[in-house]
Amino acid sequence: MKKALKLLLFLFLASLLWVGGNLIYGTLTDFKPPQEEALKIDAVNAQRPDSIIQIFNWNIGYCGLGEESDFFYDGGSTVRMDESIVQKNLNGVMNTLKYYDEADIILLQEVDTLSKRSWELNEYHDIGSILPDHNSSFTLNYNVNFIPIPLTNPMGKVMGGLATYNRFTVTNATRHQFPSSYAWPNSIYFLDRCFLVNRMPYNDVELVVINTHNSAYDDGSMKKAEMDFMKEFLVAEEEKGNYVIVGGDWNQHAPGNGDRQVPNDFIDGWNWFYDTSFPTNRNLEKAYVSGETQTQVIDFFLCSPNVELQEINVINLDFKFSDHQPVLMTVKLK
Repeated sequence: MKKALKLLLFLFLASLLWVGGNLIYGTLTDFKPPQEEALKIDAVNAQRPDSIIQIFNWNIGYCGLGEESDFFYDGGSTVRMDESIVQKNLNGVMNTLKYYDEADIILLQEVDTLSKRSWELNEYHDIGSILPDHNSSFTLNYNVNFIPIPLTNPMGKVMGGLATYNRFTVTNATRHQFPSSYAWPNSIYFLDRCFLVNRMPYNDVELVVINTHNSAYDDGSMKKAEMDFMKEFLVAEEEKGNYVIVGGDWNQHAPGNGDRQVPNDFIDGWNWFYDTSFPTNRNLEKAYVSGETQTQVIDFFLCSPNVELQEINVINLDFKFSDHQPVLMTVKLK
């Protein structure tokens, strides 16, 4: 009886130490980015924008969420896919980007640089190597030294974020931290959401291109705070006379599609540009099955009134390499 009690006491204390130790370590090493941060621009090209701009957007799912994947946090069971699958997805992403490398600007989300979940691959570097004519900038929005769940197979270290590859001269690249945040201790382990701004001279003003990845796991209040914050930023840019294009993974449905829609009249005169011919995102409870897996359109663009849509298309890859699909848009600066 005494041995059993001692064993129970030991297990209790060990569990307490595990939980407490992780919370203390996580709190001490918590990523706390500034509200606004100037970013390094890896410059290889100097070119002014024309009036016709082609932009490619894709959440690449850190190359760990291809067609054969599910994810434990979305109702599945998988924490990390085999290394061969992650490499297959990265190769597929790179081949796709090579095929569409004539796009002037490429916006990517969930790009890992040193994460257990993607076998420590530096995807930002690898993708940049096949886009030699594009300047690039990167910012972290997920930077946790150790995620302790699931207990039997922890996610471990995660470093990933937003990457913008740009054929045009970028005079300024800036990270803007969204004001939304989870309460402690969730704030330790979840993303620090932000948007990445590239500024390019165009005529007497600027072309401002924004790469965004908005909150997913919330009750709607964080999304609203993020949208309000972005709205204030965008209105200020419009008042300067700038041309503004926002693209990314909004984690909200396109207008007229789904129950978590972005507000159709978000900013007076601004336009949402999206394509519903194919879905841009799928659920992750299980591996993808065409015609069975639930899908939605949550990846699209928002443009200021002086930006005119020429064409927009979802590139249908049947979710082979990511749980999102690319979107290619051509616009005219009026």
